[in-house]
Amino acid sequence: MAPRSSSSREEEEEEEEEEEEEEEAQTLGLAGAQTTQILVEPPWRPAVLWDQVTLTCQGSGTAGATTWYRDRWHWGQQGQDRLTVTKSGTYRCYSPGTGRSPSVTVSDDWLVLQVPVWALLEGDTVTLRCRGWENTKVTSVSFYRGDTDLEGLRDGLELSLSPLQLNHSGRYRCRGKVGYWPSEKLRWSEPVAVTVHELFTEPVLVLEGPPEPTVGSPLTLSCLSTPSPLRPRAPLLHVFYQDGQVVGGPQGSPQLLLPALGVSHSGHYGCEVRSEGGAVRKSSARLRVTVRRVPPSGVSLSAQPPGAQVALGDSLVLSCTVAVGTGPLSFSWHREGSGALLGTGPRLELRPVGDNDSGQYRCRVSDGDSVAESDPMNVTVLVPVANATITPGPLSHQVRAGDNVTLHCSVQVGSAPVTFTWLHNGQEVARGPLLEFGDIDVGHSGTYQCVATNQLGQDGHRVFRALSPELALEVTTWGHGDTAVAAGVGSSLLALVLLGVAIVGWRRCHRQAPRTAQDRTPVVPLEGGEVLYSHVVPTARAAGSPSATPEEPQVTYAELRGPRWQPGDSGDYENVL
Repeated sequence: MAPRSSSSREEEEEEEEEEEEEEEAQTLGLAGAQTTQILVEPPWRPAVLWDQVTLTCQGSGTAGATTWYRDRWHWGQQGQDRLTVTKSGTYRCYSPGTGRSPSVTVSDDWLVLQVPVWALLEGDTVTLRCRGWENTKVTSVSFYRGDTDLEGLRDGLELSLSPLQLNHSGRYRCRGKVGYWPSEKLRWSEPVAVTVHELFTEPVLVLEGPPEPTVGSPLTLSCLSTPSPLRPRAPLLHVFYQDGQVVGGPQGSPQLLLPALGVSHSGHYGCEVRSEGGAVRKSSARLRVTVRRVPPSGVSLSAQPPGAQVALGDSLVLSCTVAVGTGPLSFSWHREGSGALLGTGPRLELRPVGDNDSGQYRCRVSDGDSVAESDPMNVTVLVPVANATITPGPLSHQVRAGDNVTLHCSVQVGSAPVTFTWLHNGQEVARGPLLEFGDIDVGHSGTYQCVATNQLGQDGHRVFRALSPELALEVTTWGHGDTAVAAGVGSSLLALVLLGVAIVGWRRCHRQAPRTAQDRTPVVPLEGGEVLYSHVVPTARAAGSPSATPEEPQVTYAELRGPRWQPGDSGDYENVL
């Protein structure tokens, strides 16, 4: 059979329009739309007569009710859904349930360019083949898209497009010498439409939530892309970028979750969708995400050791924390009454602590726009007690029985409150800074010390003590003779007699030379206006009469009264009768 002649220009344009309509209908059919379709075997378009083409009409109600058309006219074998082609032409079928199918061309030309009948999508690999009539030899083959020679893509009788891209769509044809020398002729194939469909749509990046999220809040970005209905289950991968850097993926999920935002998450985001092999990649437009800063608040202080109570020379560390606030944050430390900056950073270390470090401390936090301040923390520096002393001194003190005596304990240094404890011969006898004796007696003699104490904290986990030097206290009494005199004078008459004798004898009273220590009777030192009693001297026995009974002691005394005793008045005095 001779090949059919080429169509006129008008017929070609009409055929092109029909091809586009048919391809669109075929695409809808492949996507699942309820249309009547023709299945071609072998699966090439246009089909060629010498391949023994079989057409099968597929659609609702085709069984026993199919109508076939060739070149818009009824064709034989009506009522059958399967047709074996014996002539070239354009074929359609009709089904009562789904209507008329797209047309299928069966060619019998000298040169034919064939394309696979299935839908072509981005990333696929497709091979176009140029064939001579009844497989006649074809040489010097060239391929064209429109009027562009695809010289770099041809490979003998085939043209491979891999991977397919949207710009591969167009009308293709081939040219070659058909036949055997010397009767071979240069011929052109009819154009065939190649349509490349999107594997998926261009992605759109969507921010779920407020356009300006705050620090600490979550963020979800969705990369939305619709897969082609021709291949709805094509596996796709998603990649997320921030300012050109990958922050998520490749992953099957189209969502990126950032559970807690920081200021560093501000920037331009984009996403990319890829086919499984990576042959098809499409990027979204960039999306600006601004993470709003949260002003600092809830500034609080803590101390180590807890309570901020330390002893002089110890170490103290203060820490500043912020409950809410967006970094970067700056810290500064201040003490009430001082304008000096004590330090920066979230920690302030005092090593060692001085006695002038006591006071109220505050921490200020700033994010550059706003400032928050902590409540004050009181820092207490305890000065341990030291150098306890007892007054009056000296370390040996002598008093008379019956006197009023007060001892006072004090410390040279030490933070209040200071407590005092008195020890008598090593045993605790009293507390407080004063030790008072209203009527001191000999039993109070002994050594005295005081213990000064202060402590760190209410629980007294650290106690400091200072022990004074010992004070030796001696309580003395009046001389024994003086006591006898006081006891012997019982009646007023005797007093008068003795007073008269004393007055007479006073005239003969004179100052004796100092006696030895054995002869003296100790007395209490005198002050002006006090009374000095004379020594008690027994009268002598009768002369020459050793056996005579001794007479009763004669007691005389003289009252030596001021106005003021002079240092030179000290000495031994006696009565001369």
